[in-house]
Amino acid sequence: MKPVLQTIVCSTRPGRVGSAVGRWAHGVAQAHGGFDAQLLELADFGLPVFDEPEHPRTGRYQHEHTRRWSRSVAAADAFVFVMPEYNYAPPSAWLNAMTFLVNEWQYKPAGFVSYGGAGGGVRAVQLARQVLTTFKMVPMLEAVAFPGIAQQLKDGELAASADAATACHGMLAELERWARVLPELRLAA
Repeated sequence: MKPVLQTIVCSTRPGRVGSAVGRWAHGVAQAHGGFDAQLLELADFGLPVFDEPEHPRTGRYQHEHTRRWSRSVAAADAFVFVMPEYNYAPPSAWLNAMTFLVNEWQYKPAGFVSYGGAGGGVRAVQLARQVLTTFKMVPMLEAVAFPGIAQQLKDGELAASADAATACHGMLAELERWARVLPELRLAA
């Protein structure tokens, strides 16, 4: 049985280019063949600013939007976060979405496909990796970055280089290794 990989477009901004980057990353994941690959838009979950009355570690969610988000994250074995850089940091919508849950994230690997201006989102990824470790997640060293993203979009689609696809395959290979061994830790927790 293949592990479930969720590629999550982390920007919820109207007119975001993350959807095009997400479609590209999802296509590479499908071609990789090691996963049951799923593409999700964080915006589709409609999460408000964290509004649960109890700490997320209890799992006693009061709101349907949280229960829906919990079911989605719990069903995944690995993640690729498609992440822009906003003000040298990950988007606040991503951090908010992470905060809604605790147990559902634990002992799962995550990779990043980032995009932005000259830095390609790498500063956001560096901060995001630190956040992931507090959730007992395993952030991959391998990643893909798209600097100058506006110049790489053609008719609403990402025109990525072969080098980017090669880098993405390397990240996916690492994700698959970790996704196959970490379930044992989730069972022991």
